[in-house]
Amino acid sequence: MKKNRGNRSTQGLISISASLLSIAIGLLVGLALLFILNPDHALDGFRKILVTGVLTTEKLAKVLYQAAPLMLCGLSVAFAFKTGLFNIGATGQYTIGAFGALTAGIALQLPWYVALLFAIVCGAVLGAIPGICKALFNVNEVITSIMFNWITMYAVNLAINNMPIMLSNFWAKSTIKDRTASLSVANPSAVLPKANLDVLMNSNYINIGIFIAIGVAIIMWVILQKTVFGYELKACGYNRHASQYAGINAKRNIVLSMGISGALAGLGGGVYYLSGTGQYTLLKALLGMGFNGIPVALLASSNPMGVIFSALFISYIMVGGDALQPHFIKENIDIIISAIIYLSAFALLMKGWISKIFLRNSVDNANAEIAFESEPVDKPAQPGGVGEGILPAADVKKEEEV
Repeated sequence: MKKNRGNRSTQGLISISASLLSIAIGLLVGLALLFILNPDHALDGFRKILVTGVLTTEKLAKVLYQAAPLMLCGLSVAFAFKTGLFNIGATGQYTIGAFGALTAGIALQLPWYVALLFAIVCGAVLGAIPGICKALFNVNEVITSIMFNWITMYAVNLAINNMPIMLSNFWAKSTIKDRTASLSVANPSAVLPKANLDVLMNSNYINIGIFIAIGVAIIMWVILQKTVFGYELKACGYNRHASQYAGINAKRNIVLSMGISGALAGLGGGVYYLSGTGQYTLLKALLGMGFNGIPVALLASSNPMGVIFSALFISYIMVGGDALQPHFIKENIDIIISAIIYLSAFALLMKGWISKIFLRNSVDNANAEIAFESEPVDKPAQPGGVGEGILPAADVKKEEEV
């Protein structure tokens, strides 16, 4: 038992070290890019990246606001990773979740908690489809999920465009037809409660979304680490055929795993668009939030508790990057943030390097212990034995003469 606990603590230390090393390298690359783009303001810009997020409560509120959907998308990808699947369709599930939440809030005039349920169900259904294809037909989930990203985006745009009640110009005297209506006008009961945090932090961004995301992360950790269901999911991920031999229904678990992963991404879309500050825009482009969940999951080594901190970090960097203007144009800021996030995704590679160092040190310690135990140890003399108990030759001769 103690040995297993020691192994788990060692693996946890390796994962944390790998993530911190990846963050440090990413920040250094960002600093180098700043010097290349504008040497005169590079250090000042780097300082803004590091401290802007905590300078005021308003900036901190924006960090928490952006971290909530990012955390849920990261959990979506991490949960699939833990069960041996790669859910690259999180952005499509995020989009359909947003559509479900907005439809419930605007078209059906339902409260926010029911709208979130719509988002969860929509994401789960879309996520389960690649899982069904994987379980029944052995179709790679990467192919099906990435195809559904585009299918979902065009389907959602088509549906909203043909639902006049969903569009902004239906609720206000405006000619804007390319975005959904503001929830604060269409249905204030669909906006996520702020729990007086907007007054406390002097920001209209903050709401209970961050607490929802953290609560879901804790639930996912408990499911994966403390339940039989979570053990079966991970067993199927490690070795599908061995789990089937052990009596686990691998096909069912694959579908459930992708369904849960899709539900998490869908919830992320609901949390973001029910905040009351964002409106869905009808663009022929995939939403980036789902893809950003991939580096969040990699940086956290797919640990649900680690996803909380990695999402907060990436959101923090994004808020700091916005403060670089006017010395750096928006495109340069996006390049810097992308480089940091991209290099942060190398946490698994860093983890492999650090594991080798730990393994080498443990082998050296084990060899040292073996060498120490094999050294001769002085034993007490015994009569007639070999060692200090034997009389010298001269004394034996004297006894014979007597």
